[in-house]
Amino acid sequence: MLFNSLGFALFLPVVFFLYWFVTSKNLKAQNLLLLAASYFFYSCWDYRFLFLLVFSTFLDFYTGQRIYRAENPRSKKFWLWLSVGVNLGLLGVFKYYNFFVDSLTGALASAGVGVSFNTLDVILPVGISFYTFHGLSYVFDIHNGRSKPTDNFVDYSVFVSFFPLLVAGPIERATHLLPQIEKPRKFNYPQAVNGMRQILWGYFKKVAIADNCAEYANMIFNNHTHYPGSVLVLGAVLFSIQIYCDFSGYSDIALGVARLFGIELLRNFAFPFFSRDIAEFWRRWHISLSSWFKDYLYIPLGGSKVSTAKRVRNTIIIFVTSGLWHGAAWTYVVWGALNALYIIPSVLMKSNRSNLDIVAQGKLFPTFREVVAMVITFALTTLALAVFRSADIPHAISFIGGIFNKSILTVPSGAMLMGGSVNIAALLIIVLIFMVMEWLGRENRFANETTGDNWPRPFRWAFYFVIAISTLYLTGIPQQFVYFQF
Repeated sequence: MLFNSLGFALFLPVVFFLYWFVTSKNLKAQNLLLLAASYFFYSCWDYRFLFLLVFSTFLDFYTGQRIYRAENPRSKKFWLWLSVGVNLGLLGVFKYYNFFVDSLTGALASAGVGVSFNTLDVILPVGISFYTFHGLSYVFDIHNGRSKPTDNFVDYSVFVSFFPLLVAGPIERATHLLPQIEKPRKFNYPQAVNGMRQILWGYFKKVAIADNCAEYANMIFNNHTHYPGSVLVLGAVLFSIQIYCDFSGYSDIALGVARLFGIELLRNFAFPFFSRDIAEFWRRWHISLSSWFKDYLYIPLGGSKVSTAKRVRNTIIIFVTSGLWHGAAWTYVVWGALNALYIIPSVLMKSNRSNLDIVAQGKLFPTFREVVAMVITFALTTLALAVFRSADIPHAISFIGGIFNKSILTVPSGAMLMGGSVNIAALLIIVLIFMVMEWLGRENRFANETTGDNWPRPFRWAFYFVIAISTLYLTGIPQQFVYFQF
């Protein structure tokens, strides 16, 4: 079930009504309702893969208890690695088996060895990368003594499969979400209003911005040999905006929906396009994944408290692994490696934590130096995302090669960019307005969180009405959320 579907528009009010008007006085009933709703939500995609979700949930619930009750370190490690091995094994079979088989076959063929292996004709279960990491964080935290296991299977199952975050995050931690599930919740009107604001903004980002940018980005990437470098630059920029608005739009909707049920999820984006260096960008982009890799991979490898060579090694490992997490393709690996190369100089100079504050905090305009830093950071991340978007490495090389030639000085004509649901000039104006709103709201959790708080009620409601009508009016060809494929 998609957030931007009629089915979800019917599903959400029904669950909300039952949650607050039928089960509100019984915590067990509320959590059972959330679990049933979450499993129904997931089954609407493909009920056949529900068993994988339930199996993974039971595995981590059981191994978490065994780790906690183990009498010696050896036994603890056995149950930990059982959970890790089975979870990553399932992820490997469904997501990476064909990739590694094809890569091995190609490598052997290059060496003159003709060997063929059977591949699997399987569908990637939606959300498997997310709910697998939910469960792994739970067993890791128990093993490391950060938390205790729960004895309530329903509560734990809700933590793993809570429908707003189930298929595309954010990647939650049991230490953050489970306590909220285990305690009674009362309807909080200001919290619900805040959630509705974020939901509205998330839909605007997804439907009005991301889906319309996707039409032009797809057109340009799929036919890049027919366009001059200037249009390819535009295509790369539009894809950067698309993937940000698509994924952060999903996160906004997820966080907003969770607030309707009295639950706060982890923040996943913090205005990354206003970052002044790559390290800051990664502190603001897909925050739940970045922090997951930091806590469960980077720090166990020694983090920054090791030699310079090992710090570089650790940086490369987490970024390449992050690339692989996104998908089974060399474009994702190269995208991760590029980001590692971008950030290594700041790691070597120990300047990777020099921009911890919000850019131009308390000011309307940034300094010239901050503008230059943000433009450079955006350009570097956009170049890497062009590789991310490409169908394969030859496509990426051809696309980027098409940018870096004299045709980049060509002024695009309207005839080059026809066919989108929204005229390209109008889309660029809408994107500019969107970026201004994001800039003005950058000190909040989402752009419109406090917009209109001090306005008379008619003006405030008119503002929300304009966003809602604009979203409907600018609806183009519906696009699946990008991160569903990961």
